[in-house]
Parts: sequence; C-alpha cells; structure tokens
Amino acid sequence: MPSKRKSLMFASASFISICSFVIICLVLATKHWISSEISFTSGMANTTIFFTYGLFEGQWSSKVVHGLAVPDTHFQVADLMDGTVKTFNILIIILLVLSLLSSFLSAGFTCYNAVSNPYQTFLGPVGAYTWNSISSICIFLTLILFAVNVEANELSVRMATKTSSPPSTPYKLRNYYGYSYWIMLLIVFLNAANIIIIVFYQKARYSKRKEQERPMESAPKDGILF
Repeated sequence: MPSKRKSLMFASASFISICSFVIICLVLATKHWISSEISFTSGMANTTIFFTYGLFEGQWSSKVVHGLAVPDTHFQVADLMDGTVKTFNILIIILLVLSLLSSFLSAGFTCYNAVSNPYQTFLGPVGAYTWNSISSICIFLTLILFAVNVEANELSVRMATKTSSPPSTPYKLRNYYGYSYWIMLLIVFLNAANIIIIVFYQKARYSKRKEQERPMESAPKDGILF
C-alpha cells in the first residue's frame, strides 16, 4: 500500500487532471473564442459587422450608421468555412480532443498511483509526465494555430463574405480574443502543477531512501564483518 503522503499528492494530481479535463470540455462547448468587428463603407453608409464564434457555433450581426441593423444571427462555423481555414479548424478540434484524452488518462494514472505503487512501469510517474506533457503541447499548438487562422488567414473576413452583408474593400478589422481562448493557458498551468507535484514527491522519496541507506554507509567495517 502507498504511504499517506503518496496517496495525498497523487490524489491532488488526479484532481488537477480532472479540472483540466473539465476546462477542455468547456473550451470545446463555448463560442467565445473570438469577437471581430469589420468596418467598411458601402455606398454612402458606414457598416460594421460583428462576429463572435468558437469552433462549432457563432453569431453575427451588422449595424449601419443612419440605417437599418441586422439582429443577431446564429450560424454553424463549418457552413461559413472552406479551404485552408476549414482545415485549420479541423486540426484545432483534433488537437483539443487529443488534449482531452491525455487529461483523462493523466487523471486515471495519477488516481491509480494514489492507491498502488507502480514505480518502475509506464503506469507510474513516467506515464503521468507523458500525458501531461502531451496535453500541454496540444494546447500550445491550438493557441498558435487558432491565432494564425484568425490573423493570417483573416478568418472573420472570409466568413463575413458568406453572409447577407459581405464587406467591401477597403475595410478595417479588429479582433478580440475571448475567455474560451485565454482559459486554455490555465490548462497549461494545471498540467505544469501536476508535473511539479509528482517531481516533488519523487525527490522526497529519493531523499528518504538515501537517509535509510546512510547508516549502513557510515557503519564501522568491523561491525559489518561480524
């Protein structure tokens, strides 16, 4: 049976992994990844299109100065995407699913370590390190790829061209990243905290083992012989 210290530390690590799992589910489910404003002049009127969307759903509206405004219209993100931007979006979803799976496995591995002692196998701390690292890498790639898709590919403008109020050139684009995007940084911090907990435990275990070996090393040779 594991010691109380080991059970407590790995149970804490398991709880952190569960929190990461829940946050990733929240990130996938919400649509507050990005909010965009596209301002342009159409004829004699100044028009602004507002977009707020995530990986699956979003809403848009438009406002015409001294004119009519289009109310909030909900849409499926995939319906307004094509080509490169759609490929990016699919890749981001795959990375988040991998991160979700990694967090789930991390929770399982750390929970198993809280009630057993698989030190020398992949089911031990090595497995927990691996799954937390994979989750963090997937989140980092997600952050980068989504920002590239929004900024470099002008995702909001491409989607706006398929609405009933397509923007005309020249236009002014402003992007504001929402909480669904920034909260992914918390997942990275939680994964790092998970790894730190396990590292501290292994260092404490190593120090305790050395202390137990020290009396034999310092014992008189005559005592050892007899």
